[in-house]
Amino acid sequence: MIIPRILSRNIQKLLHQGKAVVLLGARQTGKTTLLSQLFENRNNTLWLNGDDVDVQNLFHHATSTSLQAVIGHYKTVVIDEAQRIENIGLKLKLITDQIKNVQLVATGSSAFELSNRINEPLTGRKWEFQLFPLSFAEMVAHHGLLEEKRLIRHRLLYGYYPEVVVNQGNEQRILRSLSDSYLYKDILQWEGIQKPDRLLRLLQALSFQVGNQVSYNELAQACGLDPKTVEKYILLLEKAFVIFRLGSFSRNLRNELKFSRKIYFYDNGIRNALIFNFNQIEMRDDRGALWENFLISERMKKLHYHDIWANSYFWRTKNQQEIDYIEEKDGNISAFEFKWNAKKLPAINPSFKSSYQVENMQIVSPENVEDFLL
Repeated sequence: MIIPRILSRNIQKLLHQGKAVVLLGARQTGKTTLLSQLFENRNNTLWLNGDDVDVQNLFHHATSTSLQAVIGHYKTVVIDEAQRIENIGLKLKLITDQIKNVQLVATGSSAFELSNRINEPLTGRKWEFQLFPLSFAEMVAHHGLLEEKRLIRHRLLYGYYPEVVVNQGNEQRILRSLSDSYLYKDILQWEGIQKPDRLLRLLQALSFQVGNQVSYNELAQACGLDPKTVEKYILLLEKAFVIFRLGSFSRNLRNELKFSRKIYFYDNGIRNALIFNFNQIEMRDDRGALWENFLISERMKKLHYHDIWANSYFWRTKNQQEIDYIEEKDGNISAFEFKWNAKKLPAINPSFKSSYQVENMQIVSPENVEDFLL
């Protein structure tokens, strides 16, 4: 199994420093695999699964004394799917504060549930990480840049979920199973959603609007929901690591769109599974949108794994001038245009260039993708 080496190294540096490690990420991104390899040579690790009823009962009336008896001689405690445990934040705080010399690691497939439950109890007591599906950079490290660039067309269709990557020929079956797991095992349970068909309709509508500005009112009309419910579902999908939002950049120009948003999927394969379209790139009208989603989601992984603190936006004006991606870091602005066809590379919008002091302007195509993602 391929594991994210960068994230693994980042976690390893912070072990046994008196703080809990919290690892968040969608199901099937490899959280358990990563931790298994991280602690593979350690016989002093206690593994607990929050999905198990007996583990939930164990923590129900837990005290520092009872937890100490359970932990015993173990030096590391891993609690998988910790969000399933009632009042988990207080229980993690109890272990961190009262049971010294034990490294606590908790994983969760929902930032909505786990982060909300642990943020206050574990303030100043945790390191938090997010695990994405595999990345372009990790696959380059695995088998080289040339091979991964050859596979870009494949990645645009099927994405980077670990099981998908290592099971060539079965990608569509696996992705359809994963998309069903997203919708019916986690999200519907968390909020008790009574109309799953409308949630699916919303996800499909978002799939078709990748790369375009989205309107909650228009989405509500298309899905038979009210705008507030659409906004709530989008927040929930974001906390479940299915999608993420990108806001609009606005500083000076009167005709800039100030409150617009775009929504992208963390994985191209999930997006394509939702609309049941795995046609080859050359046969698709949405290849530009697939390329844009791929690049922005991969850039998010790079920023997160390398601890790069930057604001991410798109830019558009009322008269349809646009830049695909803006990044602001330490007061410096970089602008990027994404073009699948390397033979048709326009210049970056001159209006934006003349209005802002832009440190870096780049057009990203399959020819130079490594400059943007590595």
